[in-house]
Amino acid sequence: MTEAANIAVRRAWPAERAFYLGMTAAMAAALLLGFSRSFFLRPLFPEFAAAHAPAERYFYLVHAPIFTLWFVLLMVQPGLVAAGRVRLHRRLGWFGAVVAALVVVAGLLAGLIAARRPAGFIDVPVPPLQFLLHVVALLALFGGFVAMAVVTRRDPQSHKRWMLLASINLVEAAVVRWPFDAMAAELPAPGYMGKDLVLFLFLAAMIAWDLRSRRSIHRATLAGGMAIVLAPAVVALLWETRGWLAVAGWAVGLLGK
Repeated sequence: MTEAANIAVRRAWPAERAFYLGMTAAMAAALLLGFSRSFFLRPLFPEFAAAHAPAERYFYLVHAPIFTLWFVLLMVQPGLVAAGRVRLHRRLGWFGAVVAALVVVAGLLAGLIAARRPAGFIDVPVPPLQFLLHVVALLALFGGFVAMAVVTRRDPQSHKRWMLLASINLVEAAVVRWPFDAMAAELPAPGYMGKDLVLFLFLAAMIAWDLRSRRSIHRATLAGGMAIVLAPAVVALLWETRGWLAVAGWAVGLLGK
């Protein structure tokens, strides 16, 4: 890299830090709002807690901190790089991979527990066995994006974007729980809900940053963004099929009655 290019990169750092800080702050706010009734401000919403059986309440007290820990790491890791603590950043990155695996496991268990309830997923009007496929797809994308972030860890610009895409995809679980009916309202396009519009705003911010910082959309932003946008449509094609309903019923049955 030439000296001129090095100077250009250094000048871009403050703007890049501001962008990623702003995105992580927005996702943290989304997380707080979405899980306020079930976790962060739980004592203030006894009626919401009553919707869960006692065993479920204990599980969600484990599930929510795991999801929260992921977003804490998302905020801490860039700060370590900015402070020159690259070695600690890399070590913590492997811990983050373990947390990501726990997010997938806990998320899948939470989906199965919710799908087993007669009322299904709270505040979601879609039949529970159908919506379970949406949960599986969300977790599959999250795991895939994190895997890409690990693979591209020596390419900082790709690595950062895959991590951000994984978190945008994951924050959907909080957005659908916002206390606004519009978030779970079905849109005219099959499979899409109001929550998807919020995710698209996050993706639009990534695209705007790419265009400003590099005058083109980064390949990670393009590939990951398309996967997030198209996932609900693909899920809608499959979630009423006999094959999926059979698999979902079998999986839920593994939890017993």
